[in-house]
Amino acid sequence: MSRYVLVHGSWHDGAAWTDVADHLEKLGHEAHFPTMAGHGKDVPRDVDHGDCVASVVDYITEHELTDIVLVGHSFGGSVIARVAERIPEKIRRLVFWNAFIPVDGTSVLDNAPPAYQELFPILAAQSDDNTVMLPFEVWRDAFIGDADLDRARETYDMLVPEPLGPTVEKLDLSEFYRIMPTIPRSYVLCHDDSALPPGDPQYGYLANARRLGVFRLVTLEGSHEVLFTNPALLASKLGLAGRD
Repeated sequence: MSRYVLVHGSWHDGAAWTDVADHLEKLGHEAHFPTMAGHGKDVPRDVDHGDCVASVVDYITEHELTDIVLVGHSFGGSVIARVAERIPEKIRRLVFWNAFIPVDGTSVLDNAPPAYQELFPILAAQSDDNTVMLPFEVWRDAFIGDADLDRARETYDMLVPEPLGPTVEKLDLSEFYRIMPTIPRSYVLCHDDSALPPGDPQYGYLANARRLGVFRLVTLEGSHEVLFTNPALLASKLGLAGRD
């Protein structure tokens, strides 16, 4: 049995993991899925990256969790990297699922393709609270292309605006890269995810994964949002990624 803490990505809250957590528990694991600060419905969006990190650290501390497999999806990869800086003694393994692992001193958005670097500040400027909401067309094709149209619309309605601040904040990850070799690491890669260009040597997922040095690679079919389209498969792959 492993104890998983599942950290969501942009536009999501912890509830996005509900089905995956159910399948992990059927496999005999324990699963937690906190919601980061600034995320979820009807909450203040004026947060920075440190607030997101602190909310996950606080959840782990308050629930007295140790020996955890800490999973980060997408933007959540940058968060679990900084959580590892704060509480490395509580982490058994880090698992990055189609996740950002930013270069030290850069922002998450710096590590995204130029199209997103241009689009996100425009969308934030059009909002009244400096947040970004994905256009449905981008969600449909780039993020959840393995869903039919009805499921794509259903899941789009679950999304919440994403605070721009944590995405553009330059992150000091020097401590993460210093301690990283002491923590086992896995990268879970969905083959059908076009949210980042597949195979892109600068902005693709494998470009992020290679920053981990020596790591376990687990692959599966599915989009960036396979937690909605095939949660049982993702749970089984997280089991492989998290095992000793």
